[in-house]
Parts: sequence; structure tokens; C-alpha cells
Amino acid sequence: MIDNPDGRPVVLVVDDAPSSLGVLCETLESSGYTVLVACDGETALRCLALATPDIILMDALMPGMSGFDACRHIKSDLATKHIPLIFMTGLSDTSHVLEGFACGGVDYVVKPVCAPEVLARLHTHLGNARVARFALDAIDVSGLGVVMLDQQGVISWCSPCARQLLMQSGIRQDALILPRFWWDGDSNMELVASIAEPAGASLLVRNMGSAGMDEIMLQLELSSNRMLPTGRLASAALTLRETEVLSWLAKGKTNRDIGDILQLSPRTVSKHLEHIFEKLGVETCSAAVAMASAQENADARRTSGKWLP
Repeated sequence: MIDNPDGRPVVLVVDDAPSSLGVLCETLESSGYTVLVACDGETALRCLALATPDIILMDALMPGMSGFDACRHIKSDLATKHIPLIFMTGLSDTSHVLEGFACGGVDYVVKPVCAPEVLARLHTHLGNARVARFALDAIDVSGLGVVMLDQQGVISWCSPCARQLLMQSGIRQDALILPRFWWDGDSNMELVASIAEPAGASLLVRNMGSAGMDEIMLQLELSSNRMLPTGRLASAALTLRETEVLSWLAKGKTNRDIGDILQLSPRTVSKHLEHIFEKLGVETCSAAVAMASAQENADARRTSGKWLP
């Protein structure tokens, strides 16, 4: 487990010859990162079962499981697929570069690595991931869960709130395909399911229709208001369009990308985001996240009867 009391960004470095990366690891530590090291793909996956880093630096070619295969495992798990992964490789052939992106990598650096270049790339991708995390928190603050499916009904993205609601309804966290009648329809905003919960509430599943990029959006929520956030959060429900914008932002899309997908101008996308934080009564993403965390801890204390730090 990570001893990281200062909340430093955590980077997992995966390389079969970690001693060759001594200068890089020292530079990362001195630049404010907590560094974890794994010597192969299997060890990296075991590490991810214990701790979730903010970003991963992965060697492409290693004995046993290659970095490409390890990346595929990471991206197939809903609990880890959001972690940005940068490949470190001595391979500069176009075919290898394309394979790195195809299996889920966000970037690559060529060995021997240049520490300042790696730091710059880490900074950029961590910033993008932080924006995505803010969007996830804002979606969950609204009391709604959002699920993105491909045209075969396979989950391509799932917000934390949606994952929790699915598990409460008896659908395993590792289940990748949802019931066909939930998504195989043409009607936007159609209520397709109502599942009774043990606590007396019902899970409502609404088919929001196509969300661009050949994906389908489902909206999940509980019918019982007492299960939703209270106080200021109760009046912060997002509109359907705002939820849609946030879902794409949470997937790492820029305002311009979202505008292209939803056929909106980047300025309109920005206005939607402004309205979201205005509804929350905050001025920054960080404040929204703090509000969400406070509500999450309060709900957990009421549920368990225990005080959580």
C-alpha cells in the first residue's frame, strides 16, 4: 500500500530493467511524484490490485507479458481503464507506435528517455486526467449515473455512481454487457427499465439514445429522493444536455471535441460547464470535488454508522 500523506501524484513505472531508469525515478521524486516500480507486466497488474496510481509509464517490450498486453488488461478493467498510460519504448516503427495507441496508450517516449520530456508529458496527461476526474465527480454529485455503450451493448465507460447503482441491482462490476432491452431501441430519453431495490427504492434506466461516436448513453437514477444527495446538492440536478457534456469531458474530450460530437460550438460547451458549477454554488472544479467528497463521506457514515476520516 502507498504511504503518501502529502497527496503527491503517484506514477507507476513498469520496466524489466528498472535500474536503468534510476535518473528518471530520482527526477520524478524530486519533482513531486511518488514513484512505484514494477519489473514486469504481471507484477504491475498485482500492484494495481492494491493501489491506483495517477498515471503509468510502461515499457513496451518485456519478458513474459509485454507492455502492450499489460495495457490491454488495464484498459479492459473498469476500475483501472481511466488511468493514462504512456509507453516507454526503443521501438519507433510506425506499426509499434500504432499498436501502443490501439491498445489504450495515450502517448509514448523513445528510449533512452529524456527526463524533462517525460515530466512535460506527465504534466499534460495528468492535467487532462484531472479534468476528467472533476467531470466524474460533478456527474455523481447530480445524483445520476451515466453509462456509455457501444453498438453491441458493451460498456465502454461507466461513471462511479452508475457502477455503484448497477452493483446494488445485482449486476456485477465486471459485467461488460447490459441487458439488450435497455439499449436496443431508437427512442431517445425512453424509460426502459425499473428495478426494485431491497431498500424500497427503484433503479430507473433511461435510454438517452445516440451520444455520438457510435455510442449509446444510458442514464441511471434511484426513484427515492431520500437516496439522492441532500442540502445544496439536492437542487443541483443537471439537465440531460449538461450530463451529456460532462460524460464526454470525463472521457478526456476537449471542449472542441465535445462540440464536434454533439454539434455544439466550443463556446456553448463552455457555457454548459459554467451553468453546472453555478448550480452547485461553487466557482471552481476543486470546490465541486470537495463538496462531492463531503457528501460521499456523510452518506457512508449514515449507512455504516461509523465515522470515516
